[in-house]
Amino acid sequence: MPQQHHSKPRRKSRFAALIKLMLAAVAAILLSVAILLGFLYQKSLPVADTDRNSRLLDSQGNIMSTFSASGRSYEPVPLERISPLLVKATLAVEDRKFYEHIGFDIKGMGRAILVNLKEMDRAQGASTLTQQLARNLYLNHAKTWTRKIREAMYTAQLEMKYSKNEILQMYLNEIYYGHGAYGIEAASQLYFGKSASELDLAESAMLAGIPKGPTYYSPYNHLDHAKKRQQVVLGTMVETGQISQQEAEEAAAERIRLKPIGQQQARVTAPFFRDYIRNLVTSQLGISEEQLDHGGLNIYTTLDPHAQAAAEEAVAQGMDPQSELETGLVAIDPRTGYVKAMVGGKNYKTSQFNHALAKTRQPGSAFKPIMYLTALSSKTMTGLSTFNSEPTLFHYDHNRKTYQPSNFGGKYLGEINMQEAIAASDNIYAVNTLLKVGADNVIAMAKKLGIVSPLRPVPSLALGTSPVSPFEMASAFAVIGNGGKRMPPVAVLKITDAAGEVLYQAPENGGEQVVDPAAAYVLTHLMESVFESGGTGSRISSLIKRPVAGKTGTTDTDAWMVGYTPELATAVWVGYDKGRNITTLDGHRAAPIFARFTEKALENVPPKIFNIPSGVAAVYVDRETGKLATAGCTDKKLEVFIAGTEPTEYCADHGGDTEQQSASERSAPGKRSWWKTIKRWFTD
Repeated sequence: MPQQHHSKPRRKSRFAALIKLMLAAVAAILLSVAILLGFLYQKSLPVADTDRNSRLLDSQGNIMSTFSASGRSYEPVPLERISPLLVKATLAVEDRKFYEHIGFDIKGMGRAILVNLKEMDRAQGASTLTQQLARNLYLNHAKTWTRKIREAMYTAQLEMKYSKNEILQMYLNEIYYGHGAYGIEAASQLYFGKSASELDLAESAMLAGIPKGPTYYSPYNHLDHAKKRQQVVLGTMVETGQISQQEAEEAAAERIRLKPIGQQQARVTAPFFRDYIRNLVTSQLGISEEQLDHGGLNIYTTLDPHAQAAAEEAVAQGMDPQSELETGLVAIDPRTGYVKAMVGGKNYKTSQFNHALAKTRQPGSAFKPIMYLTALSSKTMTGLSTFNSEPTLFHYDHNRKTYQPSNFGGKYLGEINMQEAIAASDNIYAVNTLLKVGADNVIAMAKKLGIVSPLRPVPSLALGTSPVSPFEMASAFAVIGNGGKRMPPVAVLKITDAAGEVLYQAPENGGEQVVDPAAAYVLTHLMESVFESGGTGSRISSLIKRPVAGKTGTTDTDAWMVGYTPELATAVWVGYDKGRNITTLDGHRAAPIFARFTEKALENVPPKIFNIPSGVAAVYVDRETGKLATAGCTDKKLEVFIAGTEPTEYCADHGGDTEQQSASERSAPGKRSWWKTIKRWFTD
């Protein structure tokens, strides 16, 4: 009996100790959990893969696209711009208790653990939407315990740092929907050609079912599988009370109108420009491919979104999508050198080759202004200098070689001056000019204007037989439009890293005066005649309502229109990739694209005349004789010259006082003429 008496206190003592131990263990666990949660709350989440991708921004600060090794282009949209039906469908099929749990489905996890123990494998999971997001943002999809532990940590951090709506928004913008579409906006545009905010119940249910198996449930790959999965989603929505049975049946019976898979357009804004920037920053600005894809850089560019949209619209309107004919367009602000728009082809999806940068195409007559600028700058010639336009056999290389060009259509104009030659694109006049000023001098001028492609010093250079790129042509004409001051082309203004530190800043550049401003203006004045009656650009004059100077160019395989206003220099090329000859209709596409783009891009900019610099002399000349007009000359025209090169002899063929021509007769009519010109641009 005494022994039994002693055992009871011992049992009570052991029980009390056990209770204390358990309480201590629970307290320790709770303390550990609290410390862990506090640590996780304070600890920053790793940089998400989407955040590591560098971003391309336009001149307005808008994100155009992102760079990544996978080629993803993210289009995040706020939750309020996603159809509520899509949100309900996703939650119903992926995570019914999303707004109730703390990131983990405890019952589901327990069930999965039992199954895994029974199978002695990690065969089943119970991932919540938050867990899926953590895995997609920060981890791979390997089924390892290490990955599961890290996933749990990141899930807890997401739940602590973000609201449920923020997590849901991130999930819907990150999840993969197949065929390269990451995020609901990209998927909605891909499959249905509409915004995520416009999705109806049938479309929402189909999209919500795809992430479980993006290939297996793709309506493009297996429409029957996609429809069965859609019915599962609709049934789940009925079970959760999101929709009625009748609504589910009507949605299931609805005929889904998928966007034809061949009609999907590149979702990247200005894709050719994006590729150009990628090459530029990695080859010239000291940024590695790894930094670009995973450095979280912000690349601030000069691209004008309005001008880019105008360029893409002009190309779409001017090109036949069924034809193999290709095009390239690039526009530069002459005043800054900023690249404002770039289209490298009519369809990036079918061809990623950037024709705007191709240095393999002959500019034809579009090159002639560079030669005429050489003649004007050297004061070797003026706008009134004449040559005889007639079939001519030219001798060069010390008479050892000959060259015999011809005019288009066999049309020869007789004795013509430079302005008439530019307007009519006369080849005989051009070769005469080249031989007079020297091919080497023309090449030197081209280099000053920014042309880096090799040019051959032969008579045919006058007709643009040495290939150059549209980018080079736009850059060269921008110098002329900027009064002879060259502003080197700029596409990237600044690059910052993920922390906001500046890695690259475009240098301040006041430009270099490479051509006499007076010479540049005189050439501009002569090139305006291209768009007047009789000029090669006259057929598009009705499309342009502002002062513009430019030059067309046509070869057997290429058609060009290069020109400028005070605000924008643009080169447009049209041709075939395989060296196939263009037709007359093909050759007429470049100029309308130029005109429509220029007007649309500058629709909010008032028309402006070209600035007249000092050193320019404006005098009236008699059209017939080319001499200074007198009161008796009835057919006279205001012409501009580099001061000191204007005519000094008065016309004696039409009467009038040639000795006492008043200053008012030379200047006042000029003022009336300028006003008449300005008025025409505003009233036509």
